[in-house]
Amino acid sequence: MIKLTKLNGDEFYINFYQIEKVECHPDTTITMMNGHVYVVKEKIEDVIQKMVEYNRMIFKT
Repeated sequence: MIKLTKLNGDEFYINFYQIEKVECHPDTTITMMNGHVYVVKEKIEDVIQKMVEYNRMIFKT
């Protein structure tokens, strides 16, 4: 799970394994496999970095 921030400042955690796509127009929009859409403050690059860091933490040997 990664922590993200909604445009209104509320923080929430999302299971990034359920992300279908991430777009920027101009705000970062995350579409989940179930069709739910989240608009967040983080840039696409930051979302991807959070996903990479989480995987490194989980799969650390």
